[in-house]
Amino acid sequence: MNKSELIEQIAKRSGLPLVGSRKALDALLETVGEALAAGDRVQLVGFGTFKVTERSAREGRNPQTGAVINIPATKTPSFSAGAELKKTVNQ
Repeated sequence: MNKSELIEQIAKRSGLPLVGSRKALDALLETVGEALAAGDRVQLVGFGTFKVTERSAREGRNPQTGAVINIPATKTPSFSAGAELKKTVNQ
């Protein structure tokens, strides 16, 4: 399912017009992104938790040349599924 299909399903299930559904989804995604950028966690009980994890700096190898390269530390968003979502998927 892509974003357009998700917006259509939100509109269908909520009774909102497509424009309102798009704005609601965009607001959700923007809010989650801003919270993660600020270092916060976003926990939606039953659905899951969005959080930022940190990867430490490490050495890697260029697969073509075999040369050692330094890979800098970075932060990356992650998602952990909640119990209800896991239950839904496993039915």
